[in-house]
Amino acid sequence: MSRALIVIDVQDSFLQREAWAATNAPDIVERVGRLVEHARDNSDLVVWVLHSEPGSGGPFDPASGHVRLMSGLEPQAGEPVLTKVVHNAFTTTNLQHLLTQNEIHDLTICGIRTEQCCETTARLASDLGYRVSFVVDATATTPIEHPDAPAGRSLAEVLADPLTLQSDEIVRRTVYALAGRFADVVTVDDVVGVPAVLG
Repeated sequence: MSRALIVIDVQDSFLQREAWAATNAPDIVERVGRLVEHARDNSDLVVWVLHSEPGSGGPFDPASGHVRLMSGLEPQAGEPVLTKVVHNAFTTTNLQHLLTQNEIHDLTICGIRTEQCCETTARLASDLGYRVSFVVDATATTPIEHPDAPAGRSLAEVLADPLTLQSDEIVRRTVYALAGRFADVVTVDDVVGVPAVLG
């Protein structure tokens, strides 16, 4: 075992937010599921990561009941489930210890959100010396308002604002930031392989 698939924050918490209706990857569970199946078939370690904000009263508060994997994703016996309270998957978990213990040097990263927890984890992993594959189409995000935008706007108002950073642009910027610096940017098909089409 030399590779691990790190599945970041594919959790019900995001489904509670109005902005999820504008996600770039509503089929994130299916895409991540393909990677999980491929990892298991190759005896790679699958590590599940959840984000928690205890005491926040929001959807990431464990008391909300939403800090759980989205339906369709289920850890198997022996697959670690880690809970973090910061953006990257290393600082507040024992992820690095697990990887060292299993002599893992290559990481495949997927999950939510593209530019936030996934990108931050990829950057840190690279700095720690891991070889990182960032599966861009198995990440998801939602539009980001301008920092000076007024609070409390509806999703329609956010999407109509020309200063809002739309999901596709967020993903494009992440690709520019990571590729050739912190990670190999790949697709699900790149990782699992696509069967040849018979003519």
